[in-house]
Amino acid sequence: MATLATSIFRYRDFRLYQIARLCAVLAAQIESVAIGWQVYELTGSALALGYTGLSQFVPFLLFSLLGGQVADRYDRRRILALCQGVMMVCSLLLLSFTLGHFQDVRFVYGILVLFGTARAFYAPAGSALTPYLVPKEELTRAVAVNSITWQVATISGPALGGLLYGWLGGKGVYTTSASLCALTIVWILSLKVRTGSASSEPISLKTLVAGLRFVRQKRMLLGSLTLDLFAVLLGGAVALLPIYARDVLHTGPWGLGLLRSAPAVGAAVVAVLLAFRPLGGHAGWKMFIAVAIFGAATLVFGVSTSLPLSLAALAIGGAADMVSVVVRHTLELVSTPDDMRGRVSAVNLMCIGASNELGEFRAGSLAEALGAVHAVVIGAVGTLVVVGLWAWLFPELRNVDRLESAAHKPPLPEPDATESAPSV
Repeated sequence: MATLATSIFRYRDFRLYQIARLCAVLAAQIESVAIGWQVYELTGSALALGYTGLSQFVPFLLFSLLGGQVADRYDRRRILALCQGVMMVCSLLLLSFTLGHFQDVRFVYGILVLFGTARAFYAPAGSALTPYLVPKEELTRAVAVNSITWQVATISGPALGGLLYGWLGGKGVYTTSASLCALTIVWILSLKVRTGSASSEPISLKTLVAGLRFVRQKRMLLGSLTLDLFAVLLGGAVALLPIYARDVLHTGPWGLGLLRSAPAVGAAVVAVLLAFRPLGGHAGWKMFIAVAIFGAATLVFGVSTSLPLSLAALAIGGAADMVSVVVRHTLELVSTPDDMRGRVSAVNLMCIGASNELGEFRAGSLAEALGAVHAVVIGAVGTLVVVGLWAWLFPELRNVDRLESAAHKPPLPEPDATESAPSV
């Protein structure tokens, strides 16, 4: 079984891409800790912290569709390298902000707008590159390994950022982040993979919204994207974790750290299991069951007054969400032609961003009116209702069997022997 899980690493470019992803996500995660701490230290305002997220989300939302179009027209490796270069510049600008002892946080917001813009082009290109790194039959395992890399960086990055900030201050964090961005560029440019024939359509409003039209016409894909969208929109409780840590579970900052890590731990465990043993048959039903478990786990968390039970519920919710992520992303990859992958990935990423940001707003506004516990419980029940409704509305998704055969599409170009052969 270990041989099955590790066999995917015999593909040279896939190995290099995982190293690049690890460096890139670590850079962003350790940087986020320093930014949050500095902004709060300078302003003492929770609203100012909210603006750090908004500064990144607005340009991401505005430019994601364009980023998908660019990913379909140009070399995705070069797009990734260029975007990482912009992110490295952002780290260096934050370093200058720290060394210059500046006090105006609007400078930080401006840098984050630039970072969010780069992310809008980076994310679709990175997502659309994966099918060219492994054969089609390995896509499910590749998605799981991608998720493992992400979760490892998401779990370790904030901890590393906190240690670096406590030891060396902001200058140490931003220097490390810039260095990781530089390493990411090196690894990405080392890839030999060819991304095939890019779309030759000129960039226009018609081509920008082509991804939206494609998703609307593919009911299986539409169902998977919107199921996840509404599940996270209604069931997301991340924004309320500080309230739970202080007022419900009475744990303090250390407990908040555990609560924030718990979903990623559960997701990482499932990602590892899926790398060893892919989902197999009845994938559609498994996605619905996983989202239902996510809703039920959120409900348990909402009413829990025990820290161990709350951690277990969040971990189970994260594990279930990972199953949904793997099914959704694999369906996206196998059902989308290459000249549309960037744009369809952009639609997926817009759904993820919208569900996370709007979900936090929903939870916060409802908690303001009814209290945190009621907000989480109502959202969890809403998630369970959506699961039942979507299972009825989207039989195409419900009846998906094996992910690899969910949709027929022309085969990808065969990799060169040097790209697919094991490295010595």
